[in-house]
Amino acid sequence: MKKDIHVVGAVIIKNNKILCAQRGPSKDLPNKWEFPGGKIESGETPQQALQREIKEEMKCNIDVGPQVEHTSYEYDFGVVHLTTFYCSLMGGDPTLTEHITIKWLPPKQLLNFDWAPADIPAVEKIMNDFS
Repeated sequence: MKKDIHVVGAVIIKNNKILCAQRGPSKDLPNKWEFPGGKIESGETPQQALQREIKEEMKCNIDVGPQVEHTSYEYDFGVVHLTTFYCSLMGGDPTLTEHITIKWLPPKQLLNFDWAPADIPAVEKIMNDFS
């Protein structure tokens, strides 16, 4: 049986654009695009995990808003349970530490990129929310 991996993703919005991050070539899902975030640790709420992960991964602070989507996707390394949230930047500018690049994209351009499969339902929901 594959392991369950519970993760959160931040849909950070600034000036009507969404922050998108590209995974490195040596990571699982190499070069795929995703919403930044990470694993929920024991004792954390999804919102607390997201604030911690963004502070660690992007060196900035966010305010976590409403949930965008929750999806489960079975990869060869496990079943990822991804919960995404709309977020606002509260301090600092996103800095690359874990990803190879980040881009601020208008919602209508999101599907022009090669997304990690677990992120695609959130991408589609965001595009509908902003259409």
